[in-house]
This record gives sequence, structure tokens and C-alpha cells, in this order.
Amino acid sequence: QVQLVESGGGLVQPGGSLRLACAASGSIFTIYTMGWYRQAPGKQREMVATIPSGGRANYADSAKGRFTISRDNAKKTVYLQMNSLKQEDTAVYYCNANIRATVWDRGNDYWGQGTQVTVSS
Repeated sequence: QVQLVESGGGLVQPGGSLRLACAASGSIFTIYTMGWYRQAPGKQREMVATIPSGGRANYADSAKGRFTISRDNAKKTVYLQMNSLKQEDTAVYYCNANIRATVWDRGNDYWGQGTQVTVSS
């Protein structure tokens, strides 16, 4: 079974920084695109940033210039460096990865359980 575990969330003041990490484990043959999504109370889940294997990262407009997504394929981990945080960034952040579990499988989306990010003064 594939599992994604997020870490790094917490409480931070406006203008501060946080670094989220998401490590994949379990049966993994290939990891394709990895990404971060967030969901604020009463709102739809939205894409924050994604990064394909060997490709160029893409960001939501709200994240451009402030957030940086990266991945360490050897560690099967994706990161999200968040700088200049705003109150509007407050949400539960979810890790997502499209993973081919075995040579016999197709790529499927997997989700972490989420980590809370709260930006408040």
C-alpha cells in the first residue's frame, strides 16, 4: 500500500515562512507528478503547486513568487517552501502524488491526510 505523510505545518505570523514535506512510502515503482493542494474552511480544494518528474513546476497564481515546490526522488519526497505567508494562506495542505505502484499497475492518485497551516498575528 502506498502512503503519503505530510509534515511541517503549524502556526506562523504573516510574513513568516514554513517548509512542508511529504514522503511517499510503500509499494512504489514510479512516481510521476507530485503536488500540493490546500483547502480552507468552506472552500473547494485548490491546487497550489505541482511538479512532474523531470519537468517544470507550475503554481497557482496566489503562490507564484512566494512558494517553491521541489522534490527529492531518492527520498521519494516533495517539499513546499512557503515564504511571505499571508492570512489567506491558512488552510489544510494536502500532498498528492500520481504513483505507479508496481510494473503491472497504472498510475493512480494518492493523497496524504493533510497538515494544518495557520497564518495569524
